[in-house]
This record gives sequence, C-alpha cells and structure tokens, in this order.
Amino acid sequence: MKKYITPSLVLLAINASAQWTQEKGKGYYKIGAWFLEANEHYTDTSLVDPNITRGHFITSFYGRVGLTNKLTLIGYLPYTQVYQNGQRFSSGLPSLPGESFASLGDIDLAVEYQLWKKKGWAFSTSLILGLPTGDDAGGSDGSYQTGDDEFNQSLQFNLGKSFPIGKQNFYFKSNISINQRSKGYSDEWHFGLETGTKIAKDKLLLLGRFNTRQSLQNESLSAVNNNGSIFANNVEVTNLGGEIIYGFSKVWSINFTRSFPISGKVIYKAPALAAGIALEL
Repeated sequence: MKKYITPSLVLLAINASAQWTQEKGKGYYKIGAWFLEANEHYTDTSLVDPNITRGHFITSFYGRVGLTNKLTLIGYLPYTQVYQNGQRFSSGLPSLPGESFASLGDIDLAVEYQLWKKKGWAFSTSLILGLPTGDDAGGSDGSYQTGDDEFNQSLQFNLGKSFPIGKQNFYFKSNISINQRSKGYSDEWHFGLETGTKIAKDKLLLLGRFNTRQSLQNESLSAVNNNGSIFANNVEVTNLGGEIIYGFSKVWSINFTRSFPISGKVIYKAPALAAGIALEL
C-alpha cells in the first residue's frame, strides 16, 4: 500500500508571525509563499523512512489590525497546492504519472489581548480558531489533502521583552499553548521561542526561532485513512529556523525564512522555505 505523509503545513502560522499587539487602527499585512518538497519522513516511532517525492506550495495572506490599543484581530488565509512527481522504473514496470491538487487551505482566525506591558516586557493571550476550510480528500486517491476537516481552538500565552546588549538592541518572544482538536484528533501543546536584532541602520532584522508541537496522545484516530494515506493525527515536530526581514521603505518590507525539523513523528523530514512582502500601516 502506498503511504503519503501529510505534514503540518504551517506550524502555528499565526504564532510564527506573532508580534506585540497592534495599536488601535494600525495594521500589518503580508502576502507570502511557503514551499516544502520531501522524499523522506519521520515515522510514528521517530525513525526516518523514504517516501515518493511530494511537494507542498502555499500562497497566503496574513493580517493583523488593532481594534483597540490592547486588542488585535489576526487572520491567516492560505491557498495550497500539493503535487507528486511522476515515477519511472528501470525494471520495466509501467511508469506512474505525476499529479497535483490545489484548493483553499484551512483558515486561521485569532484575537490577541494585551494583559500587561511595562519596562520593555509585554504579556498577552491569544485565542486561535482553526477553520476546516481545506479539502481532506483531494486528488485521485484522496491523499492530496489541503486541510484536516476538523475545527480546533487554541489558547495561547505570549511573553516578550526588548533589551540592550551593549549598544545593540535585541528582543525575545515566547509562546505556549494548548490546541484542542475535534473529530478524533489528539489535542496538542505548542511552545516557541524567538529572538532578533536590527542592523544596517535598523533596515535589516535578523532573527532565529525554535518551536515544538507535541501530541497529548489522547485520541485513537488511525493515522491511515480510507484511501491509504497517513494523516495528521499525533503529529510531533521540533523545528529550528531563521528569518531575514529587510525594510526598504517606512512601511514596506520583504522577508526570507528557512526552517528545518530536528525531530518528529508522522511528518516530512525536509527543510521549508518561505518568502513574503509586508505592509505596515
């Protein structure tokens, strides 16, 4: 039986772009692209196995706007394409054609509320809703998923601080959350760290990230669906990554991101690349 891994396409898409809450009427808007192609994956026991090469390409819109000085509305809208390369066999067996499928992915909506801000510290909480707007049975065999067909909600706490080291200013941010999933999927906990600093007359922001997603293993939904594909229950992954953001005007910036898993279960083992252009008003 062929098996295809469905990755966590955007590991906390909202979290990865989290900032301090926006001021009233101000916003941050980004159009981005995210790409991953993999020919191996982590099994449910963290071993690494090969798989037929599959790729995922996501174009997305991310936005956040301040409803008040303490309350921020956030949204993430992805359009996802999943493809598989054609296969040719030297043994003389018939070749297998490639295939692709594209649709709207799962939309995330969130609100973030500032609980406390003082002396460079900022503490907030977020409620994130994952809407099942993607397709969980795309393609000829149903394994080209662009969503998981389940509604989930995540309660997250965010802590950040800006601080100087010598004459250089830095910041760090952290977040921790519980993601409650439906339709037999296990709940999860998430944790992330981020730090960065600006250089080149504050036009270039360099940052590094660490994040992890771990399953609570509290549901028994099979990893193999009726079409023989491994779906995203009990996914676990720990990622390291970095991002470069260049501000080429007072309101416009471009960004380039790379991340890679250092451990995982039921997920692709491959680096992910992303790029985008952002407007801050």
